[in-house]
Amino acid sequence: MNVSREEAYVQLTPQLIALFKGESNLYANAANFSAFVFATLGFHWVGFYWVHEVDLVLGAFQGPIACTRIAKGKGVCGTAWLNNETIVVPDVEAFPGHIACSPLSKSEIVIPIRNSQRDVIGVLDIDSAVANDFSMVDRNALELWVRILEEACHG
Repeated sequence: MNVSREEAYVQLTPQLIALFKGESNLYANAANFSAFVFATLGFHWVGFYWVHEVDLVLGAFQGPIACTRIAKGKGVCGTAWLNNETIVVPDVEAFPGHIACSPLSKSEIVIPIRNSQRDVIGVLDIDSAVANDFSMVDRNALELWVRILEEACHG
């Protein structure tokens, strides 16, 4: 895309909404979500981890091989789950306890996925091979996209 990332999000949002039209299965929509973001925005890794007992377990993703399990409170994903909040990490090397699944990852954003009762059921994890790649534009747009995913799946 030859537009700013902010404009890209604006242009891509209707396509994302259309992608979920008529489908309410969370895992099917998450698979298409990760492929959509990976293909359109070109991040290094895009995927989901789902809450399973005391761990986050790897779900649908696009990119290189990933860590399979992450404990609650560990790394960026486990911390986002524990705190029930989005975390933007400009430099993964500076994040205490960062779990290095890929040496190419330089920055990261993790957004909680919630059920209709607002409990965290998973996280969206996006890694960039560029340091300090995620801004408030990305945070706001990706949180909106996660809400679109949640709405499509939970009504």
